[in-house]
Amino acid sequence: MRILITGGTGFVGARLIQRLQPQGHTFVVLTRSVASARRRLGNGNHLEFVPWDARSPLPPEVLAEVDAAVNLVGESIAARRWTPQQKKRILQSRIEPTRALVEGINRHAPRCRVLVSASAIGYYPVNRPGAMDEDTPPAEGFMARICRDWEAEARNVKDGVRLVIPRIGVVLGRGGGVIDRLLPIFRMGLGGPVGNGRQVMSWIHVDDLAGILDRALKDEAMQGVYNAVAPHPVTNRDFSRAFGRALGRPALLPVPAFVLRAAMGEMATIVLDSQEVSGQRIQEAGYDFLYPRIEHALAEVADG
Repeated sequence: MRILITGGTGFVGARLIQRLQPQGHTFVVLTRSVASARRRLGNGNHLEFVPWDARSPLPPEVLAEVDAAVNLVGESIAARRWTPQQKKRILQSRIEPTRALVEGINRHAPRCRVLVSASAIGYYPVNRPGAMDEDTPPAEGFMARICRDWEAEARNVKDGVRLVIPRIGVVLGRGGGVIDRLLPIFRMGLGGPVGNGRQVMSWIHVDDLAGILDRALKDEAMQGVYNAVAPHPVTNRDFSRAFGRALGRPALLPVPAFVLRAAMGEMATIVLDSQEVSGQRIQEAGYDFLYPRIEHALAEVADG
């Protein structure tokens, strides 16, 4: 396939390209900086780089031969403190590019048969008992608004284009995401549970996320929303213990909730709130997890 991808230089996008490249696919990577994208991804024959400001209409000639599209665009929600201006940037970094991508597909991509457009489990309520599935109504608040609006833009894609929306959990893996921030702390033996440690984290290893995106591109039976989370969510305390064991380091130093709130402001809710999300539907679709349990995932991280 000829696959158009936004967010291709990010943690997940780069891993997806790495997974799919040996299968003979060609990637059209939309990027703000072609030079940076080449440094990140290389210069293989399977890669084409197209400069794009993530807002302007896409050139028709770029879309004309596209068979599929993967939309992973969006500024990190944890890059900066959530000021009103930063919240606006986070939202716009998802809404405007998705709108431009969908409009381009609708007008200029006659061969495109599937759009895989990311969302997140921030769609769901927090701190409620029981596992939430794809039919759980959305929450209120900033994270939920991002996900609702992001998904709404993707749903404007034209009839005849199969739409798959993975609601992605906390992504774990070497080389990016939350692990990059936590690894130095835990290696020094300074890691530990956050707050009371009882909050549930619904997570996924980056290789499994790439596998789900791969399947979504190819499996014509897949359509609609799928929670991209591992089968076994864990409490923050159990995550900390498992990470410490994987690294052979103690993980006993708790971080009080008030300290985190003082340091991070509203953004502290990312790690203090609890979300137990079910991955049953993606398993029923036939995806077999490489890392179903946190111990497996963190062992792979520690081996690096």
